[in-house]
Amino acid sequence: MKKVVLTTCSALAVLALSSAFGSGVSYASEGNAHPLPNIQWSFDGPFGTYDKASLQRGLLVYRQVCSACHSLDRVAYRNLTALGYSEDQVKAIAGEYTIVDGPNDEGEMFERAGRPSDHFKAPFVNEQAAIAANGGALPPDLSLITKARVGGANYVFGVLTGYAEAPVDFEGTILDGQYYNKHMTGNVIKMPPPLTAGGVAYEDGYPTSVEQYAKDVSTFLAWAAEPEMEHRKQMGFKVILFLLAFASIMYAVKKRMGLA
Repeated sequence: MKKVVLTTCSALAVLALSSAFGSGVSYASEGNAHPLPNIQWSFDGPFGTYDKASLQRGLLVYRQVCSACHSLDRVAYRNLTALGYSEDQVKAIAGEYTIVDGPNDEGEMFERAGRPSDHFKAPFVNEQAAIAANGGALPPDLSLITKARVGGANYVFGVLTGYAEAPVDFEGTILDGQYYNKHMTGNVIKMPPPLTAGGVAYEDGYPTSVEQYAKDVSTFLAWAAEPEMEHRKQMGFKVILFLLAFASIMYAVKKRMGLA
């Protein structure tokens, strides 16, 4: 009986660990000879947390670069308080955007300043407009990009830093308006290199390199896809401690009853 109880609790503990902390597996980019970069992220592992300074820098990169083409539909401005911004700062950020709302009492749509309750403003009014503006390609929404792509944040970082001249032995075809990217599936991408060293000014003195931009915006997008990660890990620890305490109590009860 002792073995059954401890085995069951051990299995539940493993399940709790898996659910709380994730698999932690890093994958190679699909269909490419170049493996994805293996970055040491602050949020990796059971004790990992989001680096708020990196999150704020990543938000800046998203707003100044990525938001020109990519939406962030699942994130509201009010969620930015989790990045360390005050309510007044969030109001100021939201107020920089003009939102189409309505209809009003006359049945007409109207424009107003953004509010914290609004979701991030999309760069295009609809998918057709986005496709037409991007040479026939639809820029993906980035809300869940680190969940939707194998490799997660490493994939985003890899694509952003993977632009290069095509090697002489490259067997694919790169047409006008396409670019070689060693971490993209098939090694061909329509998106021009979005990051340029010095293109975004950091006020905290961090390097303004392509690699730093890519790391910060990848961290921000990891948070956007999983803002509850830190809470989930904390809950996982509590569940594990409960299971260990429960196993000890059950063993003591069985031993007292002469069944252990």
